[in-house]
Amino acid sequence: MTSPTPPTAPLTELTWTDHVTGRKGHLVIDRLVRGVSSGGLRMRPGCTLEEVAGLARGMTMKEALHYNPKGRYIPLGGAKGGIDCDPRAPEAYGVLVRYLKAMRPYIESFWTTGEDLGLTQDLVDKAAAEAGLVSSIQAVYPLLDDEDAARERLAAAFAVDVDGIGLDELVGGCGVAESVLVALDRAEVPYAGTRVALQGLGTMGGATARFLARAGLKVVAVADLQGTIANPDGLDVEALLGARDAYGSVERSALRPQDRELPGGAWLSVDADVLVPAAVSYAIDATNQEEITARWIVEAANMPVLADAEELLARRGVTVLPDVVVNSGTNAWWWWTLFGDIGADADEAFAYTRRSMRALIDQMLARAETDGTTPRAAAHAIVADRLPVLAERFGWYR
Repeated sequence: MTSPTPPTAPLTELTWTDHVTGRKGHLVIDRLVRGVSSGGLRMRPGCTLEEVAGLARGMTMKEALHYNPKGRYIPLGGAKGGIDCDPRAPEAYGVLVRYLKAMRPYIESFWTTGEDLGLTQDLVDKAAAEAGLVSSIQAVYPLLDDEDAARERLAAAFAVDVDGIGLDELVGGCGVAESVLVALDRAEVPYAGTRVALQGLGTMGGATARFLARAGLKVVAVADLQGTIANPDGLDVEALLGARDAYGSVERSALRPQDRELPGGAWLSVDADVLVPAAVSYAIDATNQEEITARWIVEAANMPVLADAEELLARRGVTVLPDVVVNSGTNAWWWWTLFGDIGADADEAFAYTRRSMRALIDQMLARAETDGTTPRAAAHAIVADRLPVLAERFGWYR
């Protein structure tokens, strides 16, 4: 009989050392469902095994949260990879290729991966091919009804461009933006005039900024590697997006005279209603949370708010919408497309993402109100309800 209680320790943890540079890389497979796990690969200086393990457990939760017994996409297990290296370093690409070569048996058999912090999907695909892999998600192919059609559908979806930005770079931000809008709707706060500050204008932050601005919200601050750009009357989001480099840094010549340049950490304390940390983990701690005056923090990045900071924020009436729900749209879109729940169409992808994220965020916030807990605790409770359902159907694969 299947155990009703999910195991707490990861299935696999390993650390790899690059024989050329001495750089470290990590892989954590939290659990498998149908023999497969899902989770991106990040590259950043200081990446640790502990960080990757937390992200892998988060992926298990994200997959379970999107379980729909009527859908074609059936959630996988959770996993994550990480490389301790600056992605801008000259040796970074070589390290990436060698890491993927070392992890090839896992990727071929039971770890599907893709872009995450510091890496683009194009770069992952290029390095994967050089490492001798068919695809970074080839482990899922045996689960598909029609592999050729599924791969063609996903490739076509990645080729879709919406106003100069690829669909694959937009769906995650669409989900984050919808999370913000649901919170505003439940609080009966109008979109127009609601002020937003973001840390990060990369793939997730940039797309979130675009969708929120187009919904009528006012983006008043954006932080990148060079500092914070702010304007209490609202920034020109489209101009900033057009002036980004590959790492989300904005060319300052694109700023208007009324835009101000502030220190990097200033995004935390600007006069805003919503903060969206969309860059790095551990961005908000017990000390700098004191600077925050916003009503909501919406976690577009993975693990940006430390637990002790979140507890202090809750005492002050600041609501944190957790990453495991908020930023799960990108991962879900991959599988919705590959398994055939949606086609290679931007309007269909955005509509499906909005509908799914709205239902999930609404369920989480309603559960939090009913249980008298935080949204994160409510999300964990929903996962705790769903994991045994998945286990009953597919087993724990431990």
